[in-house]
Amino acid sequence: MDENPLIELREVTKIYPLPSGDVIALDQVSFTVREGEFVAIMGPSGSGKSTLLNQLGCLDRPTSGDLYIKGKNTREMNDRELTDLRLNTIGYIFQRFNLIPLLSAYENVEYPFLMKNRKPDDTGRVDLLLGLVGIDRALAAHKPPELSGGQQQRVAVARALVNEPSILLCDEPTGNLDSVTGHQIMEMITDLNRKGRTILMVTHDQAVAEYSARTIVMRDGRIV
Repeated sequence: MDENPLIELREVTKIYPLPSGDVIALDQVSFTVREGEFVAIMGPSGSGKSTLLNQLGCLDRPTSGDLYIKGKNTREMNDRELTDLRLNTIGYIFQRFNLIPLLSAYENVEYPFLMKNRKPDDTGRVDLLLGLVGIDRALAAHKPPELSGGQQQRVAVARALVNEPSILLCDEPTGNLDSVTGHQIMEMITDLNRKGRTILMVTHDQAVAEYSARTIVMRDGRIV
């Protein structure tokens, strides 16, 4: 084990109780991630990949075991501390974009900034990020349903970065995109890693996983 990992999981287990019987989504998962790593998480459908990403994103709590981020045990954090962690440390790129359909692209990117700072962006950061991901001012005024899948994913990348997170979690970031747009998104994510961002990415695509420096393979809730 690394002495001071950015992320450390110690025997993390997640059980979902169902009428037909308990489902063990994660079964004593342990690994560490160093600052600046790019890690892909692979495995068949139902292997626990997305559940693991939800744990890492503090969107869910483990049934047992411990998750440390920057040396702090997330199990010991209250809801406010977990919200602060999500706002300040973690950026999340969802497979289905998860943009708010009633807000413009600009407003979607600004939303986490607004949540964190309690005021609209007066720094120009939202405009800067939208420009970096190839969304011009005209497109930024459009709402998500008026944008292509690739454009929506670019907006989602900008939104994930607006609060300058040190950890970026990506759930099948190219899953709904054509191969050309998918390649452009992966080049963008790889460049973020080169600039020091720690990235954990769930993917079913071996070609996408090859952008990473290390691959974790899951099966039946365990690392194999």
